[in-house]
Formats: sequence, structure tokens, C-alpha cells
Amino acid sequence: MTDTQVREKTPVDFWFDPLCPWAWMTSRWMLEVEKVRDVEVRWHVMSLAVLNENKLDELPERYRELLGPKGWAPVRVVVAAQQKFGDEVTGKLYTALGTKIHNEDRGATREVIADALAEVGLPAELLAYADSDEYDQVLRDSHNDGIERVGQEVGTPVISVPGADGDEVAFFGPVVTPTPRGEAAARLWDGTLLVASTPGFYEIKRTRTQGPSFE
Repeated sequence: MTDTQVREKTPVDFWFDPLCPWAWMTSRWMLEVEKVRDVEVRWHVMSLAVLNENKLDELPERYRELLGPKGWAPVRVVVAAQQKFGDEVTGKLYTALGTKIHNEDRGATREVIADALAEVGLPAELLAYADSDEYDQVLRDSHNDGIERVGQEVGTPVISVPGADGDEVAFFGPVVTPTPRGEAAARLWDGTLLVASTPGFYEIKRTRTQGPSFE
């Protein structure tokens, strides 16, 4: 490769809900993978509120509260920002929101959303979309685009990447904590693609023994 040649990066499509701490961990891992593999993350929204809207009665009360109006607010604002200012703001706003919601343990309050908008230079007026359904169909379409690649039995995150043979490889997760970095991030990426691209492979799982560690 000459100095004038640029290696084409593999697109990695990543669906997230800003509320989910495990998706947040995985998203930080993907940013590490970008540093050590020729990939480029493209950010998309999905919604735990949409995923669970027909089974709220089956969920514990704390989840019903989380997935009510409070659960719609941050992802609605992300969608509105994306629609008005382009895809390039999606990842930046997600990073600002996630840092405040999860790392700083401030929760998905209106104040947090306003602070995140200010941090990335987006207008404060976007906060009004936290209570607006104007872009809900866009949100649902994006959600369905991601979830239909892996099935209804999973949540967020969803990752999709072109496989070695050109066919799509899509999967939920991985669920991991703390965020692998450097070569550890690369090994997890390579291994995840290996198992996910194996025909007929569906699941590896073990009981979580710790919560997300936002180191």
C-alpha cells in the first residue's frame, strides 16, 4: 500500500438504546476495536421501550417505570438530532449521553439530556423532542431494521457486519465488562466474528456475576 492509498474500512452497524448499560459497555469496546482493526462503526438507534411495549405487564415495576416516558426521552432526542443534523452527530451524542447516564451515574434526566446536547454543540431546543412523537416512526423503523436481523428474543446492542464471504453476520452483544482495550479488544472482536459467522451457531452464555464496570 502506498502513502496515497487508503485501506477501505469495514462498516460495522451498531444499534443502541442510550438507557442500556450493557449496550454502553459494548459500544465503548467497539470504539477500541476501531483503533486496532480496519472497521468503522455506524450508529443506529433501537429502543427497549419499543421492544417491550406489548409486555410491560409482565415486567417488574422498576422496569415498567424505566421503559415508560422516561425510557422514550433520550432515544427520541437522539433520533431528532440525527434527522436534523445528520448521522455524524449520532455517535457523538450517544457518547455524551452515555457518559453522563452511566459513568457519572446521573440517570436519564432532562438535565442530563440538556447537558449532553450542550456538550456536543447541538441546540437546546432538541430537548423538546423528549416528549414528542414526531420522529417515533423513524425510531421504530430503525429499531425494526436492527432487531429483525437477530430476532425478537434479544435486546440491545445489535451488531451487523459483512462476513468474509460477503454475507451479513448479525448478532446481539457481546455482553462484557469491563471494556476490553487494545489487543484484548481485538481478540474479542476476532473471536466474536468467528463464532457468529459459523453456520448454525446461535448462543454462548453464562450467568453474570458482576454488573457493568464503567472504568
